[in-house]
Amino acid sequence: MANDDEDKLGIDDLIPAAGGEWHGLLFDNPTLRLPPCLTWSLEFPFKDVARGGDASPVSVSVEWLPIPADSWRRVAGHHLSSATFGEPAEATVYYYLHRRFQSVDVRLTDQDNRSLRAVAALSGDIDGLGIDPVRADAWLTFTGITVSLHDVNSPEMALTRLRQFTDTTGLTIGPDSRTAGLRFLATPR
Repeated sequence: MANDDEDKLGIDDLIPAAGGEWHGLLFDNPTLRLPPCLTWSLEFPFKDVARGGDASPVSVSVEWLPIPADSWRRVAGHHLSSATFGEPAEATVYYYLHRRFQSVDVRLTDQDNRSLRAVAALSGDIDGLGIDPVRADAWLTFTGITVSLHDVNSPEMALTRLRQFTDTTGLTIGPDSRTAGLRFLATPR
């Protein structure tokens, strides 16, 4: 993609699309002295943007959110802010590549089983996307929780450890799980 002004993303290009997701990650890294922590990610899709015969997907991602909820079924009502990129949350806009934003403010307003309404405002355009602030507001679908702990090597052990962080009622091991990342999905109703 060229760097011409006509190739830049504009606020009018941010047209919400269906299919947003939210999921959890129980992660640790003993080498970096990171203890086990359950964090959450939100993915807000927008319609693809075409420039000169080439198109790029566009999305807003907010990752590493430490939502203080006792259950994945009860995360609505939380308000989280991160004033510095990566401390703790990371907010990006994808348009040909990920563009970082300094701060993010997230409100989890409503929840209906696996559907969560999230409202995010990103500001502090670090990588020169050219839009600041960026806002996203959508109903997102729960796609599970991945357990990636250095000392976990079975679904039973992963579920036991996950119970220390959230209620696991309604979760079952996913068919695509591997030892390095055991994924638990919501049981269909």
